[in-house]
Amino acid sequence: MLRHISNPPNPWRSSEVEWLGPPPVSELHVYEENARSILSENESPDVGFRWSVNPYRGCQHACSYCYARPYHQYIDFGAGTDFDTRIVVKTNAPELLDRALAKKSWLGEPIAFSGITDCYQPLEANYRLTRRCMEVCLRWANPAGIVTKSLLVRRDAELLAELNRIAPVKVFISIAFGLAELARLMDPGAPSPERRIETIGILADAGVPVGVAFAPVIPGLNDDQIPDVLGRARRAGARWSFITPIRLSREVLPVFTERIQALLPEARVRKILSAIRAIRGGRLNDPAFGSRMEGQGERWKVIEDLFETTCRRLGLNAETTNDITCRHPRPVQGSFF
Repeated sequence: MLRHISNPPNPWRSSEVEWLGPPPVSELHVYEENARSILSENESPDVGFRWSVNPYRGCQHACSYCYARPYHQYIDFGAGTDFDTRIVVKTNAPELLDRALAKKSWLGEPIAFSGITDCYQPLEANYRLTRRCMEVCLRWANPAGIVTKSLLVRRDAELLAELNRIAPVKVFISIAFGLAELARLMDPGAPSPERRIETIGILADAGVPVGVAFAPVIPGLNDDQIPDVLGRARRAGARWSFITPIRLSREVLPVFTERIQALLPEARVRKILSAIRAIRGGRLNDPAFGSRMEGQGERWKVIEDLFETTCRRLGLNAETTNDITCRHPRPVQGSFF
């Protein structure tokens, strides 16, 4: 049962406001949930983790291309602006996680934070659910992986470094655009690329293993920015990187096209959509397990070659990954374990 909060907490009045950037212009609606469970098991062969935790549903970062938008429909909200402004908070997430890790049947497998939201989005400044979940992982010496755009992860740098001393941790900062103007239009609620690069440096200096996720790759819009972003991230202290192609489900497509139509001439929009089809076998989306996280065709091969060549030149992915056991014997593209 979701409980709508009449006066939701304002992250921009918290003690952590310095890491939040400017507040969004849209009105925020917060729904608190007393969840029945918190560990989600992944059965997909193309995602590189078995277990994930999502303390929140929806995301104020409002990224136009977010593949997770359709999940909001499971709770009778829309995949468009509802995803950006109607945020569900699982207030008992840390307690549920502690209960799950205490079970004798739990094997200490790595946990991904998060799968369908950003676990460090602005409301984390008030609720501190992700931090408390990390404290649970520390208590049980349980491996954890994080993908985030948020600067709030800086707050927990010491905690993550402490956890990494007893159980493998890896944090990926997601940066899909090197140009601040483009990022502001496509990721309007997220920090600028420059501040995300700074975050990589802060985490690395604190002793947290950190990488950069160039995701999603949008051919014709941001693929030419791969060398710049990876280079800046490497100089800041990133040790690994991965890429994934854009996924445009029928719910995500109108949000994405509306943004690029507002940004670019119609001819350029058509070229971008054509380039996406070129890496998706003639379609705008491939929903099939096993291929949905992979591009195909000559256009994607050029992108992969650019990424791999850049990684080799910079020394990214040169180290073997942390000693984390995941279900899939071969890490797939997009895996961070």
